[in-house]
Amino acid sequence: MKLRILRTLYGLAFILNMYISYASGKDELRPPNIVWITSEDNSKHYMKLFDKNGVETPNIRSMANHGLLFTKCFSNAPVCSVARSTLISGIYSPRAGSQYHRKLKKVPMPENVQMFPAYLREAGYYTTNNSKEDYNFFKPHGVWDESSKNASYRNRKGEQPFFHVINIGTTHESSLHFGKDEMANPTKNDPARFSVQPNHPDSNVFKYTNARYRDNIVTMDGQVGEVMHQLKEDGLLANTFIFYFGDHGGVLPGSKGYLYETGLHVPLVVYIPEMYKRLVDATMGSRVDGFVSFIDFAPTVLHLAGVPIPESMDGKPFLGPKVKAEELAQRDETYGYADRFDEKYDMVRSFRKGRFKYIRSYQPFNFDGLMNNYRYLQLAYREWADLYRAGKLNDVQARFFQSRKPELLYDIESDPYETQDLSQNPEYSDILVEMRNGLRSWTANMPDLSFFPEHYLIGHAFDNPVSFGQENKDKIRKYIETADLELLDFGTAEKGLIKSLRATDPWERYWGLIACSTFGARARSVKSLVKTISQNESEKPINRVRAAEFLGLIRAENPIPLMTNALYETKDGAEALLILNTMVLMKDGHGYSNISLSTNKLDEEVKENDEVKRRLAYLVQN
Repeated sequence: MKLRILRTLYGLAFILNMYISYASGKDELRPPNIVWITSEDNSKHYMKLFDKNGVETPNIRSMANHGLLFTKCFSNAPVCSVARSTLISGIYSPRAGSQYHRKLKKVPMPENVQMFPAYLREAGYYTTNNSKEDYNFFKPHGVWDESSKNASYRNRKGEQPFFHVINIGTTHESSLHFGKDEMANPTKNDPARFSVQPNHPDSNVFKYTNARYRDNIVTMDGQVGEVMHQLKEDGLLANTFIFYFGDHGGVLPGSKGYLYETGLHVPLVVYIPEMYKRLVDATMGSRVDGFVSFIDFAPTVLHLAGVPIPESMDGKPFLGPKVKAEELAQRDETYGYADRFDEKYDMVRSFRKGRFKYIRSYQPFNFDGLMNNYRYLQLAYREWADLYRAGKLNDVQARFFQSRKPELLYDIESDPYETQDLSQNPEYSDILVEMRNGLRSWTANMPDLSFFPEHYLIGHAFDNPVSFGQENKDKIRKYIETADLELLDFGTAEKGLIKSLRATDPWERYWGLIACSTFGARARSVKSLVKTISQNESEKPINRVRAAEFLGLIRAENPIPLMTNALYETKDGAEALLILNTMVLMKDGHGYSNISLSTNKLDEEVKENDEVKRRLAYLVQN
């Protein structure tokens, strides 16, 4: 309580000081208001303000003319709940346990950290959210004065400063869930105006989807204009910072849910109010090329409001007192994470530094296009998969449905859609090592909780994820070391793999098995050891499944019976979901199509898991 009072007094003192320093003329002095306008599912690639292949957004352009356009803004996650959990906390999700979408269990905020609007309230701000939250954290009391479809800054007391969030859902993924019959309806934007991405088939379906998505962006821009008009009518433009940004990347196939630039690189424009120009070390109407990420948004808002930034936050402010333009321009790094999306499991991390992008797939046999029901409600996704099965895609377009390399390296400036992997090019070997080491250091130092399976975290870590991570930091480093055996040639890795498969720590065995599956047929020499695990592992049933996965990938035996038995044995819905993910991989990626499941043999908890239901429906119906 004393700490909270001190923080409140400190914040009010800072606001008073800022009020004296920056107010001018005869206007009543007051601290800055701050508004976030968030549009759903928009990467920067489809707006002409950022990309020549985009549509005009005159209202957002007008904001940029009176503020700053950030050319390098990144969500740290390519899906809403994880991205929004990062925004509300200022903390990397794999450190806090908020990295899975949709959450099977919410996690508490880390100790000594609140959702950042709570700090604003303590400092006297009126905080409102209209209205999407979608956090993977438990929301404590006192975050918002109001969070609803009716929430408005207009309900504040007198001239009380406010922080207000407006969520625009017009561009959400669901807006592209149309059928072929709807393609008879013309789009406002001519499909011929826009080039189709090189990783997509250049078909009528994709051209129409491109145009329809851009139609939605134009509508969204009009809604941004309405918000700006309301603020102007209320006489608030002179003392209100206004942020416009997308909540993560776009929804054309291979964007949302994936760590490619179209899934992470978002538009950001900040309107700078006349009264507070001195708070920003930049020329109005200019472009900022320094990197900013979602972990930086909470610290930035707190800094602009004069509220101390908790030391536990991972980000740092990019606007406000003492943030110098020269230093901001030098920022050139961002990290990304992708784990489970609905019923589809994966584990991918990304590191971008300057023009180069490094993607580390820890389970690269889980190809990008693995069935995810919500993604495939989009007609373009379904056509893409059909064309792949018919052999009608070129190499770049087909990669979405093929096993990935454990590590990928791209030059984003010359290859914005990440089609030319440089990881095997000797000319880039030094850069590859630098990027690999940068990501490895980040995952180890966080530490990254996803090196334990989700079901284990739910049972052992999610009451206090950050504390669990610190207590198990050495173990996580060991699992990273084991996983990184994938990056060696098999002859060099073999001794380490055998050691991991014989380890007493079940999760070291787990990562050893995953590394074996990554090597595939090159790891046949360890087949007998893996087979023993598939038959005798008693401590962790999921390890029998991982062993069967390897045996199935190298065509040593049909893995489905072993996986089915493990599925019937488990009483954990999250573990069952991971097993089913592997069964779908075996079916769709490797031809093990003879899968027969009896729901009567499943544990009751397993049967009640909504994501499990979705996987079961797919396997039974297909």
